[in-house]
Amino acid sequence: MKIALINGSPKAGKNNSGWFLEKLETCLGKEHEISRYNAAKQYIADYTTLYQMDAIVFAFPLYIDAVPSHLFRMMVEMEKSKNGEKEPFVYTIVNNGFYEGRQSRIVLDIVKNWCARAGLRYGQGIGQGAGEMVGFIDYVPLGHGPLKNLGEAIKDLAQNIEALKSGEDILFSPNWPRFAWRYMATHSFWHKLAKKNGLKIRDIKKQIGG
Repeated sequence: MKIALINGSPKAGKNNSGWFLEKLETCLGKEHEISRYNAAKQYIADYTTLYQMDAIVFAFPLYIDAVPSHLFRMMVEMEKSKNGEKEPFVYTIVNNGFYEGRQSRIVLDIVKNWCARAGLRYGQGIGQGAGEMVGFIDYVPLGHGPLKNLGEAIKDLAQNIEALKSGEDILFSPNWPRFAWRYMATHSFWHKLAKKNGLKIRDIKKQIGG
């Protein structure tokens, strides 16, 4: 089976979308022919090659309830190259900064509608809430602790990809209390980032025009 893994993160370097695809790939059989693409730094001269795939997997962060603009441009160009010979299945992994995974529902509907326009078959989507936290806990084995829900979702997605069938979208939050996620995001991310950029905590609490 030919599978395309498309990293739709706007970050050209290390990013969470790539991390999700790596976890998915470990759940796929070694017999598959896997092609990897990075939408932020890789120019695709011939989009018809993607229509020759059996399955296409997009992984990207949620941007204002939608697809990041650079990935959207790629999808538009891909749609123009539709040749009608094959109808690959499309699977999607969305990570968003909100705690609630259900925040990804709208963007998955966008992907579904795009598939209908582009001559593709929508397979399944998974939406991880608090997706930015995975970079801080990548030492935790997939399917355990705060990554228990993600492990189950990735396993279900991999099974549907290998069977080339559709499945219900899975939207979930991490197995981590909301208050703990908020505390970690504030003290381990925002405050640390502010300090790195020469700001103090009171600076990021200031109101615009205050």
